[in-house]
Amino acid sequence: MKKLNIKYLIALWMCAPFFLVSCDKGFEEENTNPDASTDVEPEYMFTKSVYDALNNSTGTVYEFSAGGFVQHFATYLEVPGLGDKYVYTSGTYPYAYFSGAYVNAVNEIEKVVLALEEDESKTNMHAIASIWKVYVYHRITDLYGMIPYSEAATAYTQSNYSPAYDTQEAIYTNMLETLQSAANAFDSSKTSFGSGDLIYGGDTGKWKKFAYSLMLRLAMRMTKVDATAAQTWAQTAISGGVIENISDEAILPYVGGQEINSNPISFQLRNNNYSQSNGGSSNTEGGKFSATFISHLRENNDPRLTSVAAVWVNGVQDTTTSIQQGMPNGLVNKPADFGSLSEPNLNTLLSLTASLTVVGSAEMNLLLAENAARGWISAEPATYYEKAITNAMSNMGNLYGNAAAISSDKIQDYIDSHPLPSSFEAQMETIHTEFWVSVFPDEIEVYSNWRRTGYPELTPVSVTGNLTNGTIPRRLTYPPSEISVNTESYEEAIGIQGTDTFVTRIWWDVE
Repeated sequence: MKKLNIKYLIALWMCAPFFLVSCDKGFEEENTNPDASTDVEPEYMFTKSVYDALNNSTGTVYEFSAGGFVQHFATYLEVPGLGDKYVYTSGTYPYAYFSGAYVNAVNEIEKVVLALEEDESKTNMHAIASIWKVYVYHRITDLYGMIPYSEAATAYTQSNYSPAYDTQEAIYTNMLETLQSAANAFDSSKTSFGSGDLIYGGDTGKWKKFAYSLMLRLAMRMTKVDATAAQTWAQTAISGGVIENISDEAILPYVGGQEINSNPISFQLRNNNYSQSNGGSSNTEGGKFSATFISHLRENNDPRLTSVAAVWVNGVQDTTTSIQQGMPNGLVNKPADFGSLSEPNLNTLLSLTASLTVVGSAEMNLLLAENAARGWISAEPATYYEKAITNAMSNMGNLYGNAAAISSDKIQDYIDSHPLPSSFEAQMETIHTEFWVSVFPDEIEVYSNWRRTGYPELTPVSVTGNLTNGTIPRRLTYPPSEISVNTESYEEAIGIQGTDTFVTRIWWDVE
């Protein structure tokens, strides 16, 4: 796969005349830039929206909240301990993702969609932008529940600075309908995005699969709250065609170097915790892999353990299986053996040139396995389950370099020793425990799937002063700015959804 140098694409975007100029009456002539345009340049802004959506709060959410909730990561410190200990004392951990999304990716993709919707010659570009809009919003609503959606961008178009919050049910309905409309709109006779499309380079066939894959993801979220709608939308998505093969995956490659050209998860985690200079002993945020995660990989002889984890030995990261050991969640003091505990491998998982999976085939095949187990499609669940494992493991070398590659023999050995059970509930546990491993490090998606399925079964911690009465949080909380500036809409939302706490369940997250 050709690696994209995002720096130059973004540089073009920054030089592009897309900003809308607004001047007070009487000052228009003096304050108008004669070289600026009042038009949005869709391709440049689409590039920026993709970049900003994937670069949003990757440390804050991926490690310190969602990554801790699902017990992939642990920390002994209190300040970054939201995900680990369900405590929150300072910082922006509960709301950084919300704030970052609206300031950047939301505003950008909304402008792109608006600029393209009346131009019939750019139907494909509008469809792609609409699909990406769903991607941007579904991540926000899955973390927070009710959010500004239908009025989210009206500050730009209508000077509305107090947008209403939509119910998550309404948001989901609209997102699913948007995906269907976009998938139906593609026209091979019309132009598409070019190099400004960092994911597929304007390939409408692959974007169509992306749309139906998002549809399947959203459909399966609804299995407990509206099983009938979930089945209907899942079957529609599968009939349309989802990402089953590695060749169709939505992946961003990076060239490394400057931050803008580096994998955003790798860049943030290296800078927050796992730098070479820390050497595993003085990690800034007290982070390590969780004992839950590392123990699972070791006990199941999962070959991915040596692809992603390492222990510092004499100044070098060592991937030997026998020495891998995670840190328990819920610690309030630095353990004596901290320096010898497992953390992400800087040469593979946290390489600055590691590729980033946006939507992958392992996830889709696991959801297909669930559909087969439910009888929603006529297929053997084990076929999709085994394909998911094969794709996930085969892709390690593609994503993280040769040092992470797993041989076909090891893959087959793992499949042979971990067959899919016969009973439905046992199948669900096996499929979604595999999801917990295979979709890592997309912690937002892993956290959402865990809340829906309850698998794997995780043991929560109960630290003195925690905010959840010793239960794993079900959502993140809104920014203080929403409480103080968008007060009326905020209060209406919590009146419908429930109090703005970590244990309030969002619409699709039912017991």
